[in-house]
Amino acid sequence: MGYDSQISFTLDTICPWYDFVARDQEVALHVSWTYLAKRRLTTALSEIRSRNPAVNFTVHYSPYQLYPEASKDGEDKYEWYKRSRYDSSEEKMKMYTTLMSAYGVKEGIDFKFGGPVANTLDAHRLIQNYQEKSGSECADKIVGSLYKQYFEEERHPSSKDTLLKAALEGGIDEQKARTFISDEDEGLADVKMLIREQASNGVDAVPHVTIEGKRRDFTLVGAKEVEEYVKTLEQVIKESQ
Repeated sequence: MGYDSQISFTLDTICPWYDFVARDQEVALHVSWTYLAKRRLTTALSEIRSRNPAVNFTVHYSPYQLYPEASKDGEDKYEWYKRSRYDSSEEKMKMYTTLMSAYGVKEGIDFKFGGPVANTLDAHRLIQNYQEKSGSECADKIVGSLYKQYFEEERHPSSKDTLLKAALEGGIDEQKARTFISDEDEGLADVKMLIREQASNGVDAVPHVTIEGKRRDFTLVGAKEVEEYVKTLEQVIKESQ
């Protein structure tokens, strides 16, 4: 009988960003990038699953907010990143967009930098509701849609239109999705509780990925290369035998 391993993937739908840190006259690059991590983990899982392993891996998404004080209406994404992450430095912001674009091309992501950044509670509400009711595959499609809309189509991260499109791409009935999205209180308390739980568990950055193992768990923080995800998944399989 196979072993079932849950992959806990903590995310926010407005991440990524880079931190440029001066160190010994060099620039160090800190990557906090959940969209990239999701793409790479998906690639790694496809590779592992093609081998018919004795372990069944299921991704479970948990909410986190990088910008909890953001308004629902939001503000200009480009200017917010530049001000909040790079001290209003246009030079660092150009480094960010250049690097982001290059990494995106490699992973099939066409990053764009316009549009609004805004509060993501409603996006998390959507993910958690349908993850619970419709399962991991549905949640994965919703998360993928939310990322694509925000980072590649310059759409608002949690507007009703954005959420509806994500729900439909997740296979949710349109009327049911509209009803849920319109009731902004449904599931809100649960999402806020889950965010507090992540903080109490020591999560202070995303992506935060914990792969459940039979003997031990493996935690990967930040966006890793596909090869590192594959190596970790292989270790879980090895230790499950």
